[in-house]
Amino acid sequence: MTPHTYLEHGLSVLHARLRTPRTAAGPASPAKIHPFITLSRETGAGATTLGRELVPLLDRDFHGDEARWVLLDRDLLDQALKHHSLPATLAEFLPEDRVSEIRATIGELVGLHPSLWQLEQKVAEAVLQLAHVGHVILAGRAAHLITRALPGGLHVRLVASRDVRIARTAQSLHCNHADAARHVDQQDEARRRFVRANFDAELDDPHAYDLVINTDHLDANATAELVAFALKQHLHAKTATDAPFPLTT
Repeated sequence: MTPHTYLEHGLSVLHARLRTPRTAAGPASPAKIHPFITLSRETGAGATTLGRELVPLLDRDFHGDEARWVLLDRDLLDQALKHHSLPATLAEFLPEDRVSEIRATIGELVGLHPSLWQLEQKVAEAVLQLAHVGHVILAGRAAHLITRALPGGLHVRLVASRDVRIARTAQSLHCNHADAARHVDQQDEARRRFVRANFDAELDDPHAYDLVINTDHLDANATAELVAFALKQHLHAKTATDAPFPLTT
């Protein structure tokens, strides 16, 4: 799937979900805890592959009246917020009674050229609102820090040995070992700087996550099964109820 078609697919799934209004807002309750997952990763640890494996598993385990799960990786969010035609088209996906703050945020982009800081603020607002809606997998963008106050999130960190990540990156980018190593190191350091500068936090801090997984010897399917199970346990602990899954319908 090309980046363009991947973007269109993600937006179409969001459209299908968001066009159906929820019931009127009221006091928080277990039934209103909407599940989502954040994926933080070292470069080459396999977050995008994991996310795509997770979607059908989560559709299986968290079915019901809610729409299907969707993976929103960093590239998808970047393109969605920067694409010039999106302010007009994305507005219809976000009715005012559902997530009006996203609509307002994206609407402000029409005809504007915001600073990088302003753009990052807008991305963070979009991440928070999408997590609040639920049934999304958010990869990158320090989503685990942005959404940490929401009870429905499982925050996952993927790691792997540097050699394994370099080998995966070389294969993915069709480049030599030296170029892959440079890419891995540069991307990892850039992500650390981003988190320090914007959140005064350390990306590698294991205490910021519910689950840290070393993917050296786990394939994407096994990792996805582990994460899906962990999300069930996480929501069960948050709700302290014997209600069968899915908790959100």
